[in-house]
Amino acid sequence: MPETQSQKIRDIQDFGEEGGVVPVIDVASTSTFLDPLDMEKTFHGELEGCYLYSRHSNPTVNAFGRKFAALEGTESALGVASGMSAIAATIEQLVPQGGHIVSSRTIYGGTYAFFKNVLPRRGVTVTFVDPNDLNAIEAAVTPQTKVLFTESLSNPLLRFSDLKALGEIKKRKGIKLVVDNTFTPLIASPASYGADVVIHSCTKYISGASDMIAGVIASSHEFIHQLIDVNQGVVMLTGPVMDARIAHELYLRLDHLPIRMNAHSAAASFLAQKMEQADIPVIYPGLASHPEHALMTRLMNPDFGYGGMLTVDCKTSKAAMELASKLQHAKFGLYAVSLGFSRTLMSCPSVSTSSEIPEAEQKAMSLSPGLLRLSIGYTGDHETQWKRFLACYQK
Repeated sequence: MPETQSQKIRDIQDFGEEGGVVPVIDVASTSTFLDPLDMEKTFHGELEGCYLYSRHSNPTVNAFGRKFAALEGTESALGVASGMSAIAATIEQLVPQGGHIVSSRTIYGGTYAFFKNVLPRRGVTVTFVDPNDLNAIEAAVTPQTKVLFTESLSNPLLRFSDLKALGEIKKRKGIKLVVDNTFTPLIASPASYGADVVIHSCTKYISGASDMIAGVIASSHEFIHQLIDVNQGVVMLTGPVMDARIAHELYLRLDHLPIRMNAHSAAASFLAQKMEQADIPVIYPGLASHPEHALMTRLMNPDFGYGGMLTVDCKTSKAAMELASKLQHAKFGLYAVSLGFSRTLMSCPSVSTSSEIPEAEQKAMSLSPGLLRLSIGYTGDHETQWKRFLACYQK
């Protein structure tokens, strides 16, 4: 019987210096070399396993990386300062001197803005396509294309990418597949379908407490070593490193990530079913009415449900914000950006997390101005939460 994702996380165990059941936090910014020649060899990449400077590597950050790599099924992983720094460093390392990227158009607004407004300054062009139109994706690939980028479950439209088909396209075309898996940790395993790099904003579900900013890049040993190379590594030379204290916190929180994801999924599924039964325009991948429900069911890990994200279309941003205000007053949730918190968080993407996307492009991707995005928390009684939502919705 194959190992479950929970078991893979559990099997990574680092101990403290005196046998403690958790590793110590190594906050040293630099490390001693007993032989000066070893420092020279480390700078030249001729000696591994030595710690040079925490912008290059750190024992606590490395421990988190090993554990996260087990979660995603990759050879290695590197903690960085934020989810956006994970995306920026990955793209700059893979497309260093101009080139072309094919990207899903239904992506987080910050990623869209980086691709649309920053990458062209570096000579990189980006073509945005419907992530579920495989013919359009393949047609968009040119001889200059270096990367195919998507989100497993898109932000905020909750469209699920055909990871298996994208893996086949990237192999045929000889390009790299980069997948942002922030919405679906444990639920989706992009690397198993051929993703070369898997990215998370650890600020969200990996943290689970909305109390830190962090990101992670999961990939091959070779690519992680490229990122921290002293001469050409983007993370090493631009410095978006993860603090050891953050790495230690995240290391410990990975153990209960499976429990938390199950709880998020159970709460969201309950509410989504109730909303659909009440003819509320809800989008949730766990509903049979979702356009990629069958696809996601076929490709996902079955142990963790369909995630904690759902949306309700209120038609206008004014109506969405009014509903959110009522829900916040009724203690259903909090009107705030981000997601993955123990309590429900609500936002209207068209005027917040997707506001960087021009209105015409929002229309092209079918992003309703009144879409209310709900990151469903697991605190509270499901039935009570539903009654609070319904009472506010019907007012």
